Amino acid sequence: MRTLSLALVFSASAFGQWLNLPTPGIPRTSDGKPNLTAPVPRMPDGKPDLSGLWQPELTPYRFDVIQDIKDEGIFRPAAAALFLQRAVNLRHDNPVTHCLPAGPQAIFAAGSTRFYRIVQSPNVIALLYELGDFRQIYTDGRKLPEDPNPTWMGYSVGHWEGDTLVVETAGFNDKSWLDMVGHPHSESLRVTEKFRRADFGHMQVQVTYDDPETLIRPLTISVGVNYAADTDMLEYVCAEDERDTEHLVGTAKAATHPSTAMLARYAGEYKFRDGVISSRDFFGPDQIISVKDGELYMKDFPLIPQTETRFDSTAGTIQFYLDSSGRVTHFTLSAAEGDARYDRTH
Repeated sequence: MRTLSLALVFSASAFGQWLNLPTPGIPRTSDGKPNLTAPVPRMPDGKPDLSGLWQPELTPYRFDVIQDIKDEGIFRPAAAALFLQRAVNLRHDNPVTHCLPAGPQAIFAAGSTRFYRIVQSPNVIALLYELGDFRQIYTDGRKLPEDPNPTWMGYSVGHWEGDTLVVETAGFNDKSWLDMVGHPHSESLRVTEKFRRADFGHMQVQVTYDDPETLIRPLTISVGVNYAADTDMLEYVCAEDERDTEHLVGTAKAATHPSTAMLARYAGEYKFRDGVISSRDFFGPDQIISVKDGELYMKDFPLIPQTETRFDSTAGTIQFYLDSSGRVTHFTLSAAEGDARYDRTH
């Protein structure tokens, strides 16, 4: 298997950035630190002012929108089949890998080192993403276009329900993915976001995906967002190496075929014990291993056997460990984000 080589370029001139310049005009404690628990700032009309530099918390929903077992099976058969195809192909068609816009993924595509800036005015709110995308949320009373020309980021309108900004977005093309593992959406996708700023430094964003062509019911996710004081966004450039694009054809193929009884040993619940924290936050602190139709799955994506204890997956390499009695004790996940150990709990 060969993977795509990308040049991810950050502009970080010491003289051209303001990474250590105190953010002017924000509340501070007596020792000069940002007061993140200060009251919510407000616009002249009394509405919460969401302006500022924000950093979404690293969330496993960016990797896989299915984190709750009750949501497994929410995708319609054709969409589920396309997802499995992308998972087995190790995500080589991910538009983001090819330097294309993130689409709905941009909602979660910030994480520990990425930001977006909100600029708020009475009639329009702009979101500027460090990854290079932008959105305009119109709050002037207009309706969503009835027959929009499909775009990567869609068209957004917003209104206030008390102190909560409710944003409706539609008009996406169907080229982007909902997450990194490849869950699809159609051009009928409609996204509802509810932004509620709890205090100066903390905001909660509830996101609902509604797509009758791919989902049997709406899917709702919530993510925390924190104010990023005394720093700034860096220029980000995704430069795809066209010479390597032809090699991005990896497909996970089984090198062996463990018995169903062997696979059943691995089924159970696992919890992160130690390893790289960013891996825990990216893939999730809890994992469920199950057997479906003679194949092993971690949550909703397949694990492809390379030996009786080692499996390849869209997340990385999974290695199971057994004690002297043959009982599975834990597994390690080796991925680009770093290695993590998950201990079996049930």
